[in-house]
Amino acid sequence: MSLHIDAKPGDVAKTVLLPGDPLRAKFIAENFLEDARLINSVRNMFGFSGTYKGVPVTVQGTGMGMPSMGIYSAELIQFHGAENLIRIGTAGGLSEKLGLGDVVMALAASTDSNWASNYELGGQLAPTASWKLIKLAEKVAGELGIGLNAGNILTSDLFYEPNPDWWRKWQKLGILAVDMEAAALYMNAAYYGANALGIVTISDNFVTGEGVTIEERQESFTNMMEIALNIAVELK
Repeated sequence: MSLHIDAKPGDVAKTVLLPGDPLRAKFIAENFLEDARLINSVRNMFGFSGTYKGVPVTVQGTGMGMPSMGIYSAELIQFHGAENLIRIGTAGGLSEKLGLGDVVMALAASTDSNWASNYELGGQLAPTASWKLIKLAEKVAGELGIGLNAGNILTSDLFYEPNPDWWRKWQKLGILAVDMEAAALYMNAAYYGANALGIVTISDNFVTGEGVTIEERQESFTNMMEIALNIAVELK
């Protein structure tokens, strides 16, 4: 039983875009989808379904943090038949080579969370994206002429870290950026048998101190949206 998504049977497409911000979901529905309709409004975490280039697509907000992403991705897969889940969100850059608005594909998502301990593995799980979606993202980004950085990111439980230099040790290990959701998505997808990919846009940079406005976060990062939407077309 889906407790947080009240979509009806058949409302959810097999490919779902997952922005953290429900208003970004609304923006995508209004600006990219044809015949978009609201399929979920529980707790104002909006979800919409429509078509893009004739292909059914759903976009569902997930909120912030791994627990929230965990709820929505699990319900989408278990109760609504989602097969391909693509996170499209913002991230903080940990490399001086990443500028504001640059797009990063998360091949893997390291984390400081204790999430994987629930699987009782007796070791450490490396949450990774699905190779199928990685290949399609590279193909689509090339066709669209969008630069795509790829590598390991960090999914952190904390937005406000008590130590201002916390990120430097992760940076030394080659971590490109930090978000708060990708690792949960990757682990849920692995556990429930779905494909997952995180495509994030740099909204601030820990090295340079640059950042964007709230409005720019919601509406101006369209490159990652177009990549994800065109992946859905390839998966039709």
